[in-house]
This record gives sequence, C-alpha cells and structure tokens, in this order.
Amino acid sequence: MNINNINFTSFIRVAEAGSFNKAAEDLYITSTALIKQINLLENDLGVRLFERTHRGLTLTKAGESLYKDAKYITDYCREAIERARSAELAQDQVIRIGTSPIMPAQMLMDLWPKIHEHCADVSFKLVPFENTSDNAREILKNLGQNIDVVTGFVDELLMSQRNCQGLLIENEPLCCAVSIYHPLASKEKLTVQDLYGKDLMMIHRGWCRHMDDLRNDLTEHHPQINLVNFDLYDVGVFNRCEENKDILVVIKSWSMVHPLMRVIPVEWDHVMPVGILYSPQPTEVVRRFLSALETVLASPASGGGPL
Repeated sequence: MNINNINFTSFIRVAEAGSFNKAAEDLYITSTALIKQINLLENDLGVRLFERTHRGLTLTKAGESLYKDAKYITDYCREAIERARSAELAQDQVIRIGTSPIMPAQMLMDLWPKIHEHCADVSFKLVPFENTSDNAREILKNLGQNIDVVTGFVDELLMSQRNCQGLLIENEPLCCAVSIYHPLASKEKLTVQDLYGKDLMMIHRGWCRHMDDLRNDLTEHHPQINLVNFDLYDVGVFNRCEENKDILVVIKSWSMVHPLMRVIPVEWDHVMPVGILYSPQPTEVVRRFLSALETVLASPASGGGPL
C-alpha cells in the first residue's frame, strides 16, 4: 500500500461528521465520490474502518486507531508547513507582530515609519491571536517561532515567568475603567478616595511586580477599597466589569477595548512599563528591528521613548 494514496483528510472528515453526506458537504464533493474513496481505502488497507448502520457511521477499533494516527500526521504536516513559511519569512526580512485586543500592535504601527528609515528592507506581518490564558503564555514562551514580537508589559517578574525579553517604549499610567453608566464615568480624573467602598478588579498577586506594588499600596493605605482578583486580562474581564458595574485597573491605551467602558486616570503615581516583548535568542532580523527601534526611541524628535 502506497501511503501517498491515502486521503487522510477525507477519512478524518467522515470520522468526525459521522455521515458521508455531512462530510461530503464540508469537502465540496459528492457523497458517492466520498464513499468510493473510503471503500477504496478500506480495500487497500484490508481493514474495516466504519460500522455502517441506518443511524450513521461509527469507527471500528481499526478505524479509531487510524483516526488518532491520521490526526497526528495531518497536524504535524500543518505545523511543518507553518515552520516552512516562517523560515521563508525570516529569509525575506519580515517581522511577525502578534496582535490581540489586549496586546494591540498600534504602538508599533505609530512608530513604524521611523523604524523603517533605519531598516528599509524589513517589513512586517500582523499575526492575530486569541488572548486566552494558555495561548498568551505559550506565545510569550515561544516567541520567534510563529510570532517574533508582541507589545506587552516590560515587567521583570512577568518576563522571567514567561522566558522572554523586553524593550521599554513608555511608562503608561495605571488607570481605572468603568462602565459609561457607572456613577464615576462623568469624572475626568479619579481620586483614590473615589474608590472607597467599591469593588476594584485587579489581576492576581504574582502576575507582575508593578501591579503588586499598586496592590500593596492600596492594601496598606486604603483598606476601604474592596480588591477583587481575576486571572487574566482579556475581553471577558472587561465584559464582567461592565456588567457588574465594577471598576477595573487598566492602562490608558486600552480605552478602545470595550465600547461601553471609559478609561479614567487616577491621582496616584503608579505606572506600567509598556514596550516590545521578544525571544531571549532573537533572529538577526529581529535584532536589526530592535536596534532600529532603540535608535528611534533615543531620538528627541521621535515623540516616543521612555517617559
């Protein structure tokens, strides 16, 4: 049996759909053609892969075994293709910039024209990703594989936990986000006393040092504020804050994350260092990009740079 003749895609779709008709629709072929493919596969392998009943299809023991291996092979091939594309991008001097609602690339886009002056042969590709707990953690730990750089918090504790390096662009003031229907939404600036007797949502202790510094300050000097822990900055936590009419600690650049929430500065001195996160072993093109960014930030005319 020549393995090149095995149509794993058709077999997997039939196994997951449990029906020739449903699988054929997904594959944009006729059910007759699909049945012939599966029959030929069973004949060539010498095993029965499906139990056919009036209720539909179920995998036999042999079918279950082949399905697991076929999924592994197709997933591995898909990853191999992505690695090949990544290698091509590296050769073509492309920086892959990860972007999500919580880790937007706008800061880099604003600086890109000036960066490009110092490395004109380097271009960029935006790579969107979902900001789930596992996904964000794996992306930061594996920068350089599918994503080269992301914007994020250049915090020593966070970077050591995620095994990445950072380049500071600016220190953003920590602010508070509230629903546009919240009583505090009309204020242009909040005092710490405005937060007394209210639920203030903060990410859990140990996530990053700068958030822990704010937590320690509030716990010691302002116990009248009820601190509410959460696990991850994502759109879901903004939804939860808006629905419950709570208050959420954020940075000023997150003002566009949720259309029904308003970001308001607070009269405290706490900031969050924001910049570029990258692999501890950056590629040559990433090193050139970082060098160009440092040059731009050091220029008084850049309008950027650490505050």
